Amino acid sequence: MAGLLVVAGGGAAGVWAYGRSLNSDLKRTDAFNGLSLDGRPPVKVAGAMNVLLLGSDSRDPDNTIDSRSDTMMVMHVDADHQHAYVISIPRDSWVNVPESPDGEHGGGMAKINSAYAWGGVPLAVQTVEQFTDVRMDHVVLIDFAGFQQIVDAVGGVDMPIDQTITSIFPPYRVFKQGREHLNGAQALDYVRQRYQFDDGDFARERHQQQLIQAVMDKAASAGMLSDPSKLNAFLRSTTHSMTVDRNFDLLSVAVALRNLRSTDLTFLTSPTAGGGTEDEEEVVYPDDAKAAELYQAVQNDRVGRWLSDQDGTTTPDPSPTPNN
Repeated sequence: MAGLLVVAGGGAAGVWAYGRSLNSDLKRTDAFNGLSLDGRPPVKVAGAMNVLLLGSDSRDPDNTIDSRSDTMMVMHVDADHQHAYVISIPRDSWVNVPESPDGEHGGGMAKINSAYAWGGVPLAVQTVEQFTDVRMDHVVLIDFAGFQQIVDAVGGVDMPIDQTITSIFPPYRVFKQGREHLNGAQALDYVRQRYQFDDGDFARERHQQQLIQAVMDKAASAGMLSDPSKLNAFLRSTTHSMTVDRNFDLLSVAVALRNLRSTDLTFLTSPTAGGGTEDEEEVVYPDDAKAAELYQAVQNDRVGRWLSDQDGTTTPDPSPTPNN
């Protein structure tokens, strides 16, 4: 997202041409392959945008056997493009996963991240749309290894460390409580940890959100924007780490998001009702009633008002433009 904001900030022909070059660098996948228009949620508000963000170790989104997406977020951009909401969906959420194209998986309840392994991006889209009843306009798949390069391209990030922990992955780094400056490998390692925290996967989601915000802040800093070499390295590493749907146009999306900064993002977690065990696996049960309220607010471009209702405050909410 930070790369989109930087591209949108320039109006010169040279910047536009450079943006087109970046757009051509993006890898593409048929994210909506096999999805019937009649079977998908309707678009209710013109101008609003919903993007499914997936994180995976798989470098090939069309060959995802045994490769689950451990990061799943829905980004909703208000119709006036002044605010965005990033909703993390716990990877262990126990939901209905439609039948996979090969007919060998799905067709019943399973962890939501199973969808990507069983049917690639299209089944992940179908599962999330069915769970949220929100139409996805675009899909962005982020390669974790590539994200490491993005962090390095901005010179590392400062991250708040909740508690002192030792990584469960080699080389078993120790992260000390407080604020630490992390390079790409360190940041990626930290946001993958969950077993050391009382709230497990929810802590990991929180740290992933913090990392996204930290990268955005660093990318939009004066030092980055004024150094052409650093800026180019950041933008190229961003596009090289992303796979997008075939209709995704970098410049069009960048222009739509040009007024957004990290302070204009609100991070949320899809409502849950506790954990349990299904088929000898630990799962997270969605809070169906609260989740339905949240995603109805997303459908109708009323997330700001929904949040205000939750904490009893009054916050201005943009008036959506009906999709007539």
